[in-house]
Amino acid sequence: MQYFFGIAVPYLAMALFLGGFCYRVVQWARSPVPFKIPTTCGQGFSLPWIKYDRLEAPVKTSEVVARMFLEITIFRSLWRNTKAEVHSGPKLTYESSKWLWLFALMFHYSFLVIVLRHMRLFLEPVPGWVSFLGASDGFLQIGAPQMYITDATILLGLLLLFGRRLINRQVRYISLANDMFPLFLIFAIVITGILMRFFLRTDIDITAIKRLAVGLVTFQPAITSEIGAIFYVHVFLVSALLAYFPFSKLMHMGGVFLSPTRNMANDTRMRRHINPWNPDIKPHSYDAYEDEFREDMVSMGIPVEKELPPKADD
Repeated sequence: MQYFFGIAVPYLAMALFLGGFCYRVVQWARSPVPFKIPTTCGQGFSLPWIKYDRLEAPVKTSEVVARMFLEITIFRSLWRNTKAEVHSGPKLTYESSKWLWLFALMFHYSFLVIVLRHMRLFLEPVPGWVSFLGASDGFLQIGAPQMYITDATILLGLLLLFGRRLINRQVRYISLANDMFPLFLIFAIVITGILMRFFLRTDIDITAIKRLAVGLVTFQPAITSEIGAIFYVHVFLVSALLAYFPFSKLMHMGGVFLSPTRNMANDTRMRRHINPWNPDIKPHSYDAYEDEFREDMVSMGIPVEKELPPKADD
């Protein structure tokens, strides 16, 4: 079953990932946006002498780009996450909840670094930036083989994000199976990767893995020797994540770029937003309306601007 789990499954998963990802993005891009609905929580543009919030209520394309950049790179909206609680009195309090922003940032960037670091398996020769990234990730030189910082931070981020769904009763109430499953799947991927690196190294032929990985990206896959069962478990879990990705909430990775609440300018008072769903209606002036219904209006006693022309004598 090595060829099935090492070649067929990864190719099928990648085809589902690319096809599903492109399909979802194209469908979102083709969807009409009937309303101007940018999320604003700051002073909007009004009079020239009133300072407005350029990031919370952007009116220019450059301001929208800056807002999107900060949202994608540092999760700016999540930074403002607050917690509301009702105390005796009754008294409603709002408290900061920055820990969610911190661990979400930790998880996402750790995941990104791990994916980029794995590029050394698929590229020959290995680019310098990939080698530099790996050296920077393992600069603490803990243990032999060296421990990567992202291996610890992604586990910590996963545990905190999962624990939040168990401990916080409001979040637990709205959590569904499709919220939990990706966390379990990514956790299993991380654990099998750590097992391969630190505990089952004798069962792994890194040279054969490199040849297989390079062969997969060049469409010349080959399995030259026994690699080890844990490797195929790891590859199968990664393939499952890729195949599941386009059909899950993980598609927020692509959807964030197409969110009208973020990528639209708050310029409804300066530019007219045309609803793409509206039919093409020709304008009908009052004069034309009165010309069409003047006789009926006069018969009903409705005042008109122009009187009916006198009728010719019989």
